[in-house]
Amino acid sequence: MILYNVTVKINATLEEEWLKWMKEVHIPDVMNTGLFSSHKICKILFEEEDGGVTYAFQYFCENMEAFEKYQAEHAAALQKEHTERYKDQYVAFRTLMEVIE
Repeated sequence: MILYNVTVKINATLEEEWLKWMKEVHIPDVMNTGLFSSHKICKILFEEEDGGVTYAFQYFCENMEAFEKYQAEHAAALQKEHTERYKDQYVAFRTLMEVIE
């Protein structure tokens, strides 16, 4: 099993609207690719000095082939949509992990 983790720090003034958009639009778009079997949303429990809030979005897929297909066919367009919508109001980084247990 492969875990694709996307950590996003968003401007706190946008948190409610952004999280609603993530739940109603972005995550369904990612899941509708058919390449991930499940997902989780986690809020990081510490306050940022700059007033940002941080979330980790975890997407699970069966193998590297599924993840590579996601990267090749879907990731750029989905990331572009998020970037255009929230421009300079967030920072993100991505981590790819193999689930051992």
